[in-house]
Amino acid sequence: MPTPQRQQFIIGQMAWLVGAVVVLTLLGALSLELFFVVSLIGFLVLVELTAPFTVTPAWRRRLRWVIAFGLLVFGYIVTRRIVEILPPEAF
Repeated sequence: MPTPQRQQFIIGQMAWLVGAVVVLTLLGALSLELFFVVSLIGFLVLVELTAPFTVTPAWRRRLRWVIAFGLLVFGYIVTRRIVEILPPEAF
């Protein structure tokens, strides 16, 4: 059974994901890359907003791996976009 803090975190993340899909769809900008970036930003904000002040539970320590993976994928997306923008003569 999840703790109330974990349940609050999960509900907040799900609300952010649904909101991101709705807003991106309304703007006509829904793509997998953009959804990932918006979701990662929301995840990072939610992690900081729900961080405890005293004791860090084990489930929150495991979020570091998710954050590290998300930042690696974000770096890949940014690198790929930069390569697309640069002219072929730059290589």
